Amino acid sequence: MKILLVDDDAFLRDMYATKFTERGDQVVAFENGKDALLALQKETFDVILTDMVMPQMTGLELLKQIKAHSQSHRCIVLSNQGESFDREAAETAGAIGYIVKADLVPSEVVERVHSILEAVAVN
Repeated sequence: MKILLVDDDAFLRDMYATKFTERGDQVVAFENGKDALLALQKETFDVILTDMVMPQMTGLELLKQIKAHSQSHRCIVLSNQGESFDREAAETAGAIGYIVKADLVPSEVVERVHSILEAVAVN
């Protein structure tokens, strides 16, 4: 699976990239939404994982930009913002899943992402 990972925290970005790669996924990572949007113009991805709180462009703004250009992208939020209004805003903007980083260890995040994608593929 080819993953676009967007997170401004270099440590977390590298840690998740490593965990997904260990599972056999290919990861392309960026620290901001603007660079991620440029990558989407050049490459295709099976899923986009984005943080919510980032400088330059929030994850919510990124989701809206992505969905404005294509309804086919599958996006999952990977954030520490866990309030119901955050989840609802992400879903409204087009996210197919919402994972709170602090609730899971990195290997569980990887499995949760795969589970979300499998559930969407079945429906």
